[in-house]
Amino acid sequence: MLAPSAALQLNAPLARALRPCFFRSALTCCSSLFFIIVFVNSASAQELSEGEVLKSRTDMVTVPFVVTDARGRRISGLQQNDLAISSEGKPQRIEFFSTGTSRVALVFLLDASGSAREYIGNQREAALSLFTRFGEKSEVAVLRFNDTARIAAPFLTDTQSAREAFVFPATPERHTAIFDAAMAALQLFSERRTDPSERRIIILTSDGLDTASRVKGSDVIQRARREGVSFYVLHFPIYTPQRGRLEPRPPARDFRNLAEKTGGQYFLAGDLQAALSPHNHVELAPIFNSIEEDLASQYLIGFYPDEKFRDGLSHPIALSVKQKGRVRPMRQDFKLISDH
Repeated sequence: MLAPSAALQLNAPLARALRPCFFRSALTCCSSLFFIIVFVNSASAQELSEGEVLKSRTDMVTVPFVVTDARGRRISGLQQNDLAISSEGKPQRIEFFSTGTSRVALVFLLDASGSAREYIGNQREAALSLFTRFGEKSEVAVLRFNDTARIAAPFLTDTQSAREAFVFPATPERHTAIFDAAMAALQLFSERRTDPSERRIIILTSDGLDTASRVKGSDVIQRARREGVSFYVLHFPIYTPQRGRLEPRPPARDFRNLAEKTGGQYFLAGDLQAALSPHNHVELAPIFNSIEEDLASQYLIGFYPDEKFRDGLSHPIALSVKQKGRVRPMRQDFKLISDH
């Protein structure tokens, strides 16, 4: 058996012959290793970047608004560069801009204690047809209320569960808590994973008589404005004898303001003739068409606030348009909580 040194001497020619191959292989291996390291680092950086983007999207502040002329008519056709947004005097960079109803989160808030139940139950198809006109990523939920609010259908893209939730028995001799239910609908938005680019609206149907709420209407309005949620109120009035004739009973204070102070609209559904009719029918399709047209003429703008705003305090939002027109934002301020 040869000694190791002899073996090395014997294989020296072979080693010299294989040396170029060895170096080429080593170079190839090093190149491959370098590529793998760069790829992994790039992938990690990409994941971090995506994580940062996701985090930023969570923090995006969006503001729905309309622009009107001197006569109060909506101005359409505005572009992103026509607008400017700031907070506490500091301009903010616009990161998102859209028009219309490409993505909507809609809650039907149905009064189960009065005549509004029958009106809306008989025309659920007219109500749900409004939802079908929104973008494909839109979602709809249904809450019913008397003295308390209950989720009848959770947020889904499919209307089947919502359709079934529109039909329910009457609950006579129960108190009605409109503002408590409105606050519960706002809470429903807070508990779901929302997309900042979606438009959030609540369609409230009621006779307007609140007899049990612990929450003030002004508190509901303040929260809705802070979170960018608009109410559309369908008022089905109850007529009673007053001053020798039948007149609608006045609704609760701030009932109408739910719509008018959150960027939505108020509708008086029906009239005395409809109320006295044995068929008790009010055509709701024109109302839902008006809601669709109103939403289609709105804008949505979004920005990522500076880190200095992450202090848990409310900060005002100032929105302006370069051309002549009156801007009516449906959100007045924002609040960010520190991550630390």
